This record gives sequence, C-alpha cells and structure tokens, in this order.
Amino acid sequence: MVKKKDSTEERIEAVESALSKTEQFIESNQKILTYVIVGIIVVILLFFGYKKFISGPREKAAQTAMFKAEYYFEKDSLDLALNGDGESNGFLDIIDDYGFTKSGNLARYYAGVCYLNKGEYQKAIDYLKKFDGDDLIVSGMASGAIGDAYMSLNNTTKAIDYYLDAADNKPNDFVSPVYLMKAGWAYEIIGNWKEAKAVYERIKKEFPQAREARDIDKYIARTKANLNEL
Repeated sequence: MVKKKDSTEERIEAVESALSKTEQFIESNQKILTYVIVGIIVVILLFFGYKKFISGPREKAAQTAMFKAEYYFEKDSLDLALNGDGESNGFLDIIDDYGFTKSGNLARYYAGVCYLNKGEYQKAIDYLKKFDGDDLIVSGMASGAIGDAYMSLNNTTKAIDYYLDAADNKPNDFVSPVYLMKAGWAYEIIGNWKEAKAVYERIKKEFPQAREARDIDKYIARTKANLNEL
C-alpha cells in the first residue's frame, strides 16, 4: 500500500511540476505569446474579410461579365466573345480584370478555344495552358484542345501527349474515348501502329458503351494488318 501511495504522490508531484513549468513559460514569454495569438486572430479576420468584401464581390462581378461573352461564344461570334462589343467585356478583358477568380480562370479556357477555332494555334495553346481546371469534363477538354492545336501545328508527338493526358485526366465515358481515338489516329499518322492498336484496345476494354467503341474493331484490325498480326 505504501508503494502505491508513493507512486500516486510522485505522479501528482510530476503533474504539479509540469504545470509550474508551463506557468513559468507563459510568464516568461507572455509578450511573444500575445503577439502570436493576436497575429493568428488578425490573419483569420483578414481571410474572412477578403472573402466577404473583396473576393466574393469580384467573383459575382466576373460571373456577370461572363454572361454576354459566353453568349457570343455559343453564337460562334468569336471576336465579340474575345474582345467584347463595346458595352460588355469579352474573355480577354475578364482575364485582365478578374484573372484570380473562378470565372477569370474559366475565361482562359474559352479564350483558348476561341483562338483554336480562329486558327491562331499558338495563342490557343498559351491560354489553354494557363487554365487551371479541376472539373471532370472541362479539364480534359482543355488538354484535348491543346492536342488539337499541336496537331494543326504539325507537332504530332506533342499532340499525342496531350490527347493521352486528356483521356487519363479523371477518366470518364464522355471525354476519355474521344481523345483516345484522336491519339490512335495521331499514332497512325506517324506510323506507330503498335501504340495505335493499344489505345484502340483501351477504348474497347474500358469504354465499351462509348460511341467510339461501336466501330473500334475495324480500327484494331487495321493496326493488326499493318503489324502483320492477321
């Protein structure tokens, strides 16, 4: 019993000693701790203040500005979509004015696609590469559009890289088979029948319900014929 009592007393003394050291530390560093706590509070207030009074309103303004630009984009009025109509902003103005907002980021994607359709392929690549997408569909389409631009610039190897990136970036039935098919065609152009066969077989295996899978056997057969596998 004595040993148990001694052990308990030792634990109490250890706790008291630890508390005492903590109190001494607080007393010795009171000013520093106060500055740290105040600093944390200021950072939190600045964060929520920025979000409420700056970031939030700018995001809403950017969304409003995007409406007319997207309208022109849907109507294939690419110059108006890019540069505005004199009253409403185009995608380029939105990028300049609201580049750090979600809408400003999306405007980069739209601007890239506009330039792609206008045949200004390097500009298309520049804007699409600056787009930071996490959407299931749009992020893949952005990579695929870069691939289309490189194909138009006769840089087939880079085009294939971006087609495969588009297919493998959050794989899904809508985007992946489209760009796997484009990668297969590009491989055929450079005579890489082995890789062309591989991507066609991926479509058949991984996306059997996709439209691209309907006639995929004939593409596989063509690659096998060129590889002397028939």
